[in-house]
Amino acid sequence: MNYKFYDLSVMVFFSVIIVCFTACAPNQDNNKTHEKTDVKEVIDIITKVNNYWQANHPEHGNAFWHRAAYHTGNMAAYEVTGKEAYRVYSEAWAEHNEWKGAKSDNKENWKYSYGESDDFVLFGDWQICFHVYVDLYNLDETKDERKIARAKEVMEYQMATQQNDYWWWADGLYMVMPVMTKLHNITGNKLYLEKLYEYFSFAKELMYDEESNLFYRDAKYIYPAHKTNNGKKDFWARGNGWVFAGLAKVLQDLPENDPHRDEYISIYRDMAKALAGCQQDEGFWTRSLLDANHASGYETSGTAFFLYGYLWGINNGFFDRNEYDPVVEKAWNYLADIALQDNGKVGYVQPIGERADQHTINAETTADFGVGAFLLAASEMVKHLK
Repeated sequence: MNYKFYDLSVMVFFSVIIVCFTACAPNQDNNKTHEKTDVKEVIDIITKVNNYWQANHPEHGNAFWHRAAYHTGNMAAYEVTGKEAYRVYSEAWAEHNEWKGAKSDNKENWKYSYGESDDFVLFGDWQICFHVYVDLYNLDETKDERKIARAKEVMEYQMATQQNDYWWWADGLYMVMPVMTKLHNITGNKLYLEKLYEYFSFAKELMYDEESNLFYRDAKYIYPAHKTNNGKKDFWARGNGWVFAGLAKVLQDLPENDPHRDEYISIYRDMAKALAGCQQDEGFWTRSLLDANHASGYETSGTAFFLYGYLWGINNGFFDRNEYDPVVEKAWNYLADIALQDNGKVGYVQPIGERADQHTINAETTADFGVGAFLLAASEMVKHLK
């Protein structure tokens, strides 16, 4: 007998058996992301991040945009974790600010261009807090009108004016669009939706680039008057993150029969395609979306808002899961493995500013709005996995 041939035959036989067994066995890696253990893992990350932030920020500041943006994420974390301490933290912040944004009561002095003082009541950066106040009102069994009285007063005064240029910068679309759909659902006042579209149309005409399906930050950054260092169009990641996440939040509350619903959906889907094309291999988006070399390196706030927008779109049937799950997986891996530090700090957050190339960013660079974006994305990931 040819023993060498016999040995070879046995080896081939067992190799075939092993290959067949492996091919037919359940793929544990593919199934893993849909098991409860992974939901628990994400919940644990949310808890780690939010507990770290709240433990290190026990004092409540004012209701300006960056703090309010954190609280929109905190409320999302409360929704998926049920941790009462999170709701209490936002409620205490709202009470600290008397359920107001900018606090002037003299309507003759109310302004909206740009300002951080209390007379800029009509400026969107002072109105994002109303997101949180409305959410807290909706959770309140007694429906304490005090929680939304200022929100209604400010927005209804604004809607009575002739101006339509309130949202002249991309961030404003996240700051205020969802406030209007939320208040419409409470009051039934259709003017909220009419003015929402009027203000959005102004912003779209001013900042939306139909060739790239992305938004410039504001009029100062429109090509070709402004270019990246390499001569390209400069679309700021966080600016587009505000818009993408804002559209998701609007569609969440917008009535099915709204006459402009299809237009919002169309822009939302077009942005999704455009953003997928400029995601980096490690899952993040660079600060200048179409020119990675203009401001290279990790950035978390824009990436987290994008991930939230993708997850909400998939979870609610606006995006094809097969098409965008790879985008989601890479973005989540970046947030969980690179942005999140061992102690619970969310790093690589570009500090406050309006330019893609502003600031040096590293693992220690964090901010309240970046943590809020992270919590939004992680909370939507919980729903995705369920």
